[in-house]
Amino acid sequence: MSDLVARTGRLQQRYEAGCRLVAGCIPFRYRNSDVTGDDDSEKVVEVLMINSPSGPGLLFPKGGWENDETVEEAAIREAVEEAGVRGNLMDFVGYYLFKSKTHQDEFSPEGLCKAAMFALFVTEELDAWPEQSTRTRSWLTIPEAVQSCRHPWMKDALEEGFSKWLASKSTRGEIKLS
Repeated sequence: MSDLVARTGRLQQRYEAGCRLVAGCIPFRYRNSDVTGDDDSEKVVEVLMINSPSGPGLLFPKGGWENDETVEEAAIREAVEEAGVRGNLMDFVGYYLFKSKTHQDEFSPEGLCKAAMFALFVTEELDAWPEQSTRTRSWLTIPEAVQSCRHPWMKDALEEGFSKWLASKSTRGEIKLS
């Protein structure tokens, strides 16, 4: 059982122009492509996705950005609550608009949401986390994750945001993939 507790409720939610503000991340790690573990082998980037208790397909951790936290703190909190990972929040990779089928309320009657997504380099996988009874974790290569994304906006965040961010970091030598 986890000592951490997931936040619930809508009292602290942030809204802007009829949109519920959401924060999330694309957790990632490096794996050696060489099964011998040779440090000189090419590095493969894997992203962490979680299942949804409400249907098929995989998701990245995300949730409501609350009034008592920064957007970065909200993204980190969601990674812990939903995926049970901690790490270094690297960079903002983009805003993504989507319509929630389950979260219409008086401040967002259409269920419109605006998600701020970040790259999160995972440094720790927790043995216990708040939503572990309803979530499972899956490490996937980027092509596998593209195929597994439940929502088109998350696929866009992966392909247009994260993958381009990763390529630019690699090109500038800030991240070494080989």
